[in-house]
Amino acid sequence: MSSAQVAEIDNYHPVDDRLSTAGQPSEAQLRSLAREGFEVVVNLALHDDPRYSLSDEPGLVKSLGMLYVRIPVRFDAPTEEDLQAYFSTMAEHRGRKVFVHCAANKRATAFLGLYRAIKDRWAVDDAFALMRRVWEPDAVWASFIAAMLDKHRGSAVP
Repeated sequence: MSSAQVAEIDNYHPVDDRLSTAGQPSEAQLRSLAREGFEVVVNLALHDDPRYSLSDEPGLVKSLGMLYVRIPVRFDAPTEEDLQAYFSTMAEHRGRKVFVHCAANKRATAFLGLYRAIKDRWAVDDAFALMRRVWEPDAVWASFIAAMLDKHRGSAVP
């Protein structure tokens, strides 16, 4: 198995040398992530759809020596509590090599954009540039993003 498998994860995007986002990885791709030195796997997807989840992702990730964090975000109903859990997780693991995924890299890139805009104080357009390469938010997510920016930053809609 080659390390190239990491780049083959659906919608894989390296953000910098310590952070990457993607859709759902396979078991083989999780093994490749471990070999590539990732230390933390953050899963924002639900575990109730076999099309978008592995049977025992937490067990596999832990067996590979990585930390597993699950923040189950309903795609049709993201919450501020979900976002705050993501913020806490990212702050707790700052400086470690982190892989954030969901089913298709939509939740992951939206939460990353919010983190950059709210916590890192990036300009909104810059904060959401990666998200916009992956997808354009639907009405639910556009409303959620706008509400979180307004509440936590007092910023205009991206």
